[in-house]
Amino acid sequence: MNSITTSFIRRLRARDEAAWFELWEVFGPVIRGQLFKWGRGQIRTETIRDLTQETLAALSGSIDRYDPARGARFSTWLLSIAKHVLGDEIDRRSASKRGGGKRGVSLDDSFMGVSRLPEADEAYELDVFRAKVYAAIRATESESEFLPFQVYRMRVFEGQSGKQVADQLGVSEPTVSRHLTKVRALLRRRLAETIATYSFTPEEFAEAERAGLSGDDVLFDDALADIYHAQSRLVREDLARS
Repeated sequence: MNSITTSFIRRLRARDEAAWFELWEVFGPVIRGQLFKWGRGQIRTETIRDLTQETLAALSGSIDRYDPARGARFSTWLLSIAKHVLGDEIDRRSASKRGGGKRGVSLDDSFMGVSRLPEADEAYELDVFRAKVYAAIRATESESEFLPFQVYRMRVFEGQSGKQVADQLGVSEPTVSRHLTKVRALLRRRLAETIATYSFTPEEFAEAERAGLSGDDVLFDDALADIYHAQSRLVREDLARS
């Protein structure tokens, strides 16, 4: 495990509020989307948000037991906790309908055990990877000056030509190219750092290359735009359910 990942886990174990908020911001929409899918429309949005908070609270109480050396993805481990939390909610509802009470199974007993809920699938792992990339994009945007990032957004995310961007922003095409190059370089650095922070297995570190984010500038921009639009849709759906 690299030093950046180790540092992030250490921050979580130290109950660093900024680290936990960061985790909520990056992976909250993914976990809520997964819980919503599992709930099949039968669980209210307010409950989904409560369950997401319970998931992170349960994670906080068990983070000391997470051992990346065993080769488990952090995202899979997080999902197993979400499954436990949702399963407990389903059990409480079932018990309530029967008019009886049922003690929730402790996280120690069940969170790594067999669950009747679906396992993590390729779509979930892809959402998790996109969340990492999206976090890197947001970090780059907050670090960049307005004009350079706006140039990159218009050229890559909106698909406008260099001339169109230059005309709209009142700059020359060479200036557009310089801003594009500058922001792309920063994006590559932030992407590497973000993936290193939230990745715990060789498979996770290889995801960027498989997605085309280790290729030349054209491949990088195309792959990043696809991921940005896909994750933006997920974030919008999450906000719409709020």
